[in-house]
Formats: sequence, C-alpha cells, structure tokens
Amino acid sequence: MAPPILHLRDIQLSFGGTPLLTGAELAVQEAARICIVGRNGSGKSTLLKIAAGVVEPDHGEIFRQPRITTAYLPQEPDLSGFATSFDYVADGFAEGQDPHRGRIILEALGLTGDEPAETLSGGEVRRCALARVLGPEPDVLMLDEPTNHLDLAAIEWLEGALRGLRSAIVLISHDRRILSNLSRETVWLFQGVTRRLSEGFSRFEDWRDTLTEQQEAERHKQERKLAREMEWLRKGVTARRKRNQGRLRALKALRSEIKERRDTGVQAEMRAAEGVMSGKRVAEFAGVGKSFDGRPIVKDLSLRVLRGDRVGIVGPNGAGKTTLLKMLLGDLEPDSGAVTLGATLQPITLDQKREHLDPNWTLADAITQGTGDTIEVGGQRRHVMGYLQDFLFSPEQVRTPVTRLSGGERGRLMLARSLAQPSNLLVLDEPTNDLDLETLDLLQEMLGDYAGTVILVSHDRDFLDRTVGSVVASEGDGRWVHYAGGYSDMLAQRGTAADPVSGSAPASRKQEKAARTAAAPARPKLSYKQKYALETLPVEMEKTSRRIGDLNGKLEDPGLYAKDPEAFGTIARDLEAAQQDLARMEEEWLELELLREEIEASRR
Repeated sequence: MAPPILHLRDIQLSFGGTPLLTGAELAVQEAARICIVGRNGSGKSTLLKIAAGVVEPDHGEIFRQPRITTAYLPQEPDLSGFATSFDYVADGFAEGQDPHRGRIILEALGLTGDEPAETLSGGEVRRCALARVLGPEPDVLMLDEPTNHLDLAAIEWLEGALRGLRSAIVLISHDRRILSNLSRETVWLFQGVTRRLSEGFSRFEDWRDTLTEQQEAERHKQERKLAREMEWLRKGVTARRKRNQGRLRALKALRSEIKERRDTGVQAEMRAAEGVMSGKRVAEFAGVGKSFDGRPIVKDLSLRVLRGDRVGIVGPNGAGKTTLLKMLLGDLEPDSGAVTLGATLQPITLDQKREHLDPNWTLADAITQGTGDTIEVGGQRRHVMGYLQDFLFSPEQVRTPVTRLSGGERGRLMLARSLAQPSNLLVLDEPTNDLDLETLDLLQEMLGDYAGTVILVSHDRDFLDRTVGSVVASEGDGRWVHYAGGYSDMLAQRGTAADPVSGSAPASRKQEKAARTAAAPARPKLSYKQKYALETLPVEMEKTSRRIGDLNGKLEDPGLYAKDPEAFGTIARDLEAAQQDLARMEEEWLELELLREEIEASRR
C-alpha cells in the first residue's frame, strides 16, 4: 500500500476535561474514498476539523505530504464578508488557479454567481460551499454532511461529481445511499478510538455487529472474572487484602471498564405517544390549485391520505413541499379545489429548522417545559432521564444547555419533544438532517410501529425506501404525481433520474426510456422494499417466535390466573397478537420468496 498523503496518529482531545478523542487515527492515500461513521457526539466532525487544520489536538502526530492541497466543507458554511455567491466560491481557489470552474459548478447547481450572499437560503449556501471546495479539485477533499439542505436532484448530481473527481475524499454523512455508493474504506469512531474497515460502507454494519458481538462475549468473560474476584474479596481476610493491593487495583480497573462498556452500549427504543384513533380519511385533495405571484405551486392535485398511510413528499427546493404540507394541515387555503381533513386529527409537526428550542434550556427543560423531572408519555409518568436515554442521551447530559448540543443531538432532542405528545398524524419535514445512522435506525423502527399516519418530507433516498408506502413527487410547473412504493420505485415508474435544478426528468431521456421499453419486454425484478423485506423478515419472524415461546411459558404457570387475572388476560392478548403478526410475516415472506423464484426462473 502506498504511504498516506495525510496521516493522523494517536489523536487525543478533551473538552472541559471530558475526553472526546483518546487515540484516533486517520490515514488517507491518494484517490482514497473514506467515510467516517459513528454516533452523534462521538467526535467525527472534530476529527475532520483536525485533519483540515481547523482544530489543534491536545496530543498526536499529523503528517501532511509537502505541497498537497486540501479543501474542507464544514457543516455550517459562513458567507459573511462576501458580497456575492461567486465571490465566496472564488475565494476557495489558490493564486494561479482559474475560478471559472467554480462558476460552472454554481450554474450546474442552479445558481448564477451573482446572488447577494446575505439573501441565500440554506440549500443555496450549501451549493456555494460545494462549488468552492469541488472547483479547485484538491488532493484531499474533506466533506462534513455535504447533503444537508440539498434536494434529491442536487444530491444525485453531487454523487456523480464526487465519483468523477481525482481527489482523495474523506466523507461524513448520514445518507446511507451516498456512503454505500462512494466509499471504499470505512473508519468507525467509537469511544474516542477509530477502527478501520478496508471496505466500503455497505459492509460496515455487518462488520460492526460482529465486532460488537465479540466485545459482548469479552464483556461476559470479564463479568465472570469480576464475580470470582468479588468472591475472593468477600472471603479474604484483612491481612490477605493488604498483601494483594495489586489484585485490588486490577479489580477496580476491571469494574470501571465493565461499567464503561455497559454505559456506552445502551439499547434505546424510540416510541411515539399515540393519541386517539383518527377517522379513516385523514386528508383529501380534490382538484387543488395554489399559486404565488402568478407562479403555480400546486396545479389540479387530487390526492387521498388514509389512516395508517406512510406518504413521502419529494421535489427540488422551492417546488412547494412546505405549501403542500400547510394545506394538508389546514394551515393554508387553496386557490381552487377543496381540501377536506379527517375527524379527530391530532397532528404533530417536526420542522427542519428546529427553531422551537430555546438555547438557554437544558435538555430536561426542553422536555418538561421546566415543570419538574417527570413527563407524561402515553398516559404514563416517566423520569426525564430515562426518557432521554431512549433517544441516546446519557444521564450526564440531562442538565446540558441546548447551546452545547451538536446538530444531530438537537435533532434527537426535537424528536424527543415531539414524540412525547399524543398524536395520530406525524408530519416530519427533513427529520434525518444531522442524525447519525443509529438514530436513523431507531426512527425508522418507530415509524414502522406507529399506529397513526405519517407524512414525510425527505431528501434521504434510503430512508424513503425503508419507511414510506407511496411518494408524492413534483414534476415541475406545479404538477404533482402520486407513485406507489418508495423512492426507488418512483424512479422505476418515472423511468429517469431528475434534473439537478428543476427536479424534472429531461424530455430526451424520457423518450429514450420509452423507446427502450417499447423495443424490449420489461424484465421483472424485485423492488428495493421487497428485497429489504426478504432480508429482514426472517430475523423478525425469529424474534416473534421467541416472544411467543416466552408468552406461552408465562401462561403455563398454573397459579397465574388465580394470582393476577388481569395479567393473565394481558399476556393472552399479547400472545394472540404475536401469533397473528407471525402468521402475517410468514405469509408475506412466502409470497416474496415465490416471486423471487419466478423472477430468477424467467431470467434463465
């Protein structure tokens, strides 16, 4: 392997006495494709800032090959001091470099370069920052959450642009799709130390789970050793303890290590506080139209949302997704047509700006509104510390001010605030922004278990595929089309990728696709959601089978009904529900397996 052109060794850094990095390493070879993953607050952004020379570590070695060029994209680019978007982009080019390539990238992303810097939206600022770092084509390109505030078309453009660069790329992102498509090496930052996988992100989660299982086995081994040592301590006499101070110190260190592993391995579970059941019809659009300043935002849209639906809304920035949400919630009247809302709706809205967090609050204040240390969730009183642990916060963070939270931690806190309120309709506007992969998994599971209706605006392709059953997509000029399935299914039905500026498919590509379709019979294939279900259903069936066994074991207690008839009834109902779930999953898996076999047979 060639020597690295950028190498960080044994990086250590503490904030306020709390260790953040305790031995991190990052080695970047020429043309590398590295992704850095880890939980929010683990130090990913800090490690990237150290690599970029923005932050100095407390200890460690940093080697940069002489004359290499680097560029760093922060999570929150600052355009203050620049008159126009192009002035900011041109400032990223070194003396002697032609900034014209930066203007070309700006134009590809829908900007001219003449926009006043102070008027730019979050998405436009992100596009400017990308043009600034992509244009010079540095030897090492460091990107911290580059897809934040970008719409789907711009994300797909960015992915193609990065794939074509000669630069080494070090990437932090919550977007699973872009991580899987671009990375060839994965660095996992956990407990202040990095672990390296010489393969891309698509192999990371299996590798991480294997490592975690090995650590769990080691933890059990250490706990058995701890039990033996504690037995020795209890039985030992004073004289023996004095002669074995080394063994006592080792025992203390072992207990501390086991406690640390337990604290960092918390298994959390997000749950939404569910309200009363809504009516079957949640919302219905009948020929709805809406314009602003003569520009059509929604044109002749008819749409029905029923109880339990999972609907994704996608489109380029400025297409009118927020307008559509406001009409769905009854906050905005249409210019034409009618919007009918269902009965007994209890909506909860999570907006992407997270402006409802007072920076002077502590985490506990944000959850309880300063009323104490408990909160009512789903009809039960819970201590705020336990509730926040469900959202991956540690007990030590309960009194932390909101101002000290990272972007991902603020996102988790907003989720915790929103989901504590009873609801039967969740309206989530870009909920995945800044969230780490572990939180995204929890959010996905919560949405799957939620009994109400979900309306989701997102630019995360993988998250849409995993969570929604249909997609309402902007086709340009105020036209919206309702597609069955997730994002990948929408693309298959559309036939093309979207244009990075308008979000609509170019006519020439549509014609090419139509011609190919007419010339050749369509080859059947499983959708992304069907493939995902085939992979995950056996695991879920095994879990449910074990739960059925546990419930049956409880009912076999001959004295249970006499002692606690109410508990007996609850267990019996839970058993019946689990058996129904297992039957449903088995039927779904069998149908998908038969479909897979038919598709494979048709290709032989």
